Amino acid sequence: MPCTRKAGIDEDIDVEKNFVVEAPPDIEWWDEGLVNGDNYDDIDDQKTLKIDTEDTIITSYIQHPVAIEPPQDQHIPAPKPMYLTSNEQAKLRRQRRMADLKEEQAKIRLGLIPAPPPKIKKGNLMRVLGEEAVKDPTAVEARVNREIADRHAKHMETNEERKLTKDQRHEKLARNQEKDVAKGVHMLAFKVNSLANGQHRFKVSKNAEQYNLKGLVIMHPKQNLILVEGGEHSIKQYKKLMLNRIDWTENVPPRDRGAQSDGTRDWLKAEDEKGDLKDLALNKCQLLFEGEVKSQAFHAFKSRVCETDAEARQALSRAKLESFWNMAKSTT
Repeated sequence: MPCTRKAGIDEDIDVEKNFVVEAPPDIEWWDEGLVNGDNYDDIDDQKTLKIDTEDTIITSYIQHPVAIEPPQDQHIPAPKPMYLTSNEQAKLRRQRRMADLKEEQAKIRLGLIPAPPPKIKKGNLMRVLGEEAVKDPTAVEARVNREIADRHAKHMETNEERKLTKDQRHEKLARNQEKDVAKGVHMLAFKVNSLANGQHRFKVSKNAEQYNLKGLVIMHPKQNLILVEGGEHSIKQYKKLMLNRIDWTENVPPRDRGAQSDGTRDWLKAEDEKGDLKDLALNKCQLLFEGEVKSQAFHAFKSRVCETDAEARQALSRAKLESFWNMAKSTT
């Protein structure tokens, strides 16, 4: 026994007992409610069977299982709506307006609503008013001008009531931007040689805020890295800003010279030590990366001033995007 225990085979001695087929029971569990007794000895006697008796488990009712929705149907994407061309949209609008006009005409014939007054214009006043226009044309013209002014005022009033307030416009824009991000997160990476012009820094941050973009701006003496992420529409507009709308070769003096001279780094100032504007003729913006990412890496849009490469990599390490700094350094 110690040898078998040492060899590790003592647990397999009684394995054969597990494969022994047990003897069949005297009566199966599904027949216990149909046969009197504990075995099948009296199965030939109809009196011992519980098939037509009052306490039988056999009835005329059918039990239908509860229908369960297939789990794979939950993953079926919703059908995409049908997009109509401009001609098809115009056709549907004409048909809808025609149906509304016919319904209104039917109500007028039945006397449910009063008929609208004739719409008098300067071109049809003779045909609509007839003799009245011939008798006193001055009064008729004044009446027509008054009705035209009233219709215009009513039209402008309706437009003002339909117009959204400032808060409602902001809420609508925020909802659209959230829906844009929900469709997929897109990222852009830019390299800018110099951000000495304060207006450039303001436009970069302000437009990111307006487009509801998240990201990071690394300001470095030798190069500047700008990372932004957000919805497809916002990213597309921000790309136009960075590559087309901003003139990176332009340089202007700061508005508040005292604030800039306090804590601003020398390489971030628009003017050199002599007070002259720096020459940004060779300054440019390059697109390093553009594409869709799995999830957002930033929670807000921030700017960081980094004097060394180690500080820049440390700022990017939180989002695990250090490779963009190496990409920017290798780009000429």
